[in-house]
Amino acid sequence: MADKDLSDIAGLPSDLGIGEDLARAEQVLSVRVERRRYGKPVTIVEGFDEHAIDLDELASTLKRRLATGGTVDDDRIELQGDHANRLPDVLRDEGFTVE
Repeated sequence: MADKDLSDIAGLPSDLGIGEDLARAEQVLSVRVERRRYGKPVTIVEGFDEHAIDLDELASTLKRRLATGGTVDDDRIELQGDHANRLPDVLRDEGFTVE
């Protein structure tokens, strides 16, 4: 739901940022680790609604908080290394639900 829709429904100003917070809370993300070439681990976060979230901005935040490299590919975020133990807490801090 966009900010404009919330302001029309709830009568709230659109600059409160409620729409993005609501969009984040409604998404259920999954975190998994894959082994790539030469056995290198890659942590993958999936389940985003690409229309509600700026994946590039979120990926940048996650990379900074986890001190790792990564990329956005096919509506998912891929982070270098095995971060399955720390990443769910970081995503919850950012307002997402993690399964």
